[in-house]
Amino acid sequence: MLSFNARLEENLFTLQQELRSFTYSPGSYRQFEIFEPKRRLISAAPYRDRVVHHALCAAIGPPLERAFLPTSYANRRGYGSHRALRRFVRECRRHKWVFQADLRLYFPSVDLTILRAQLAERIACPGTLWLLDRLLANGANLGPAIDGFPGDTLLTPLERPRGLPIGNLTSQFLANLHLARFDHTIAALPGIAAYLRYVDDFALFADAPEPLRQAREVIGAELAELRLRLHPIKSQLRCTRHGASFVGFHVLPQRVRVRNHNLLKGRRRLKALARDVAAGHCSPEVARIRVISWNAHLAHGTTWRLRRRLFRDLPFAAGLP
Repeated sequence: MLSFNARLEENLFTLQQELRSFTYSPGSYRQFEIFEPKRRLISAAPYRDRVVHHALCAAIGPPLERAFLPTSYANRRGYGSHRALRRFVRECRRHKWVFQADLRLYFPSVDLTILRAQLAERIACPGTLWLLDRLLANGANLGPAIDGFPGDTLLTPLERPRGLPIGNLTSQFLANLHLARFDHTIAALPGIAAYLRYVDDFALFADAPEPLRQAREVIGAELAELRLRLHPIKSQLRCTRHGASFVGFHVLPQRVRVRNHNLLKGRRRLKALARDVAAGHCSPEVARIRVISWNAHLAHGTTWRLRRRLFRDLPFAAGLP
């Protein structure tokens, strides 16, 4: 980043010329694993490529977002997980039943042949499609298939590359676009009172279980058309009065709690932060900024007493909540 910005104007003109002459070629990813909130392989693009990603999303994002449902909350300006949580809480208190699901290995499973066809339907500019194709090819996975579908052969994984690199802004946007038509189909099913999605986690609400059971069959068929599958364990039909979890919180009829797993991780991080401050590895000012951020996140639940207990013995958290 520093080397790119040191000669910013020159580097931007070089990128512009490469894009105009169709000679632009994305660089190699730097890959590493993270383990929170779960194990994932992150692909970090070179800084100059990230400049291209942001410029591309700024150009194609606004017109393509018009096709998104207003209840698709991820990776959109003015939306986000907290707004999604508020809507989820509201629907849990309005309706008796919820079907919650997420997709099995969504980003690695995205079929690029289908995604390219979706892009060609919505974008008329050949240059933009060329750039998108270059970016998709750069992150494609040609390894063994994650799931097989009717009609597949041993050559299918080579004939149908798949995968969006986790870490790209373009991947986040295209992951939303890939499910936009699916969103409209599922939200319009008979008996479905509300539908919302955050990345690959989605929830359908109804006042009786039967419409949700029927919807599950349709969901499976629609996902198979996209060569995707539901997660076999995380897809469940629940009665809302018994509680349901979403984006790190557990929603009950009268309160919204932090999930135990998330709370345990948070306590560990606070202890590690306190040790860093005591050892001089982190200043109290930086530590306080981090705690303020986590306090703001927790405040979206019924957590005032919890936050009092968490922060009362931390000098750099004085006055919180």
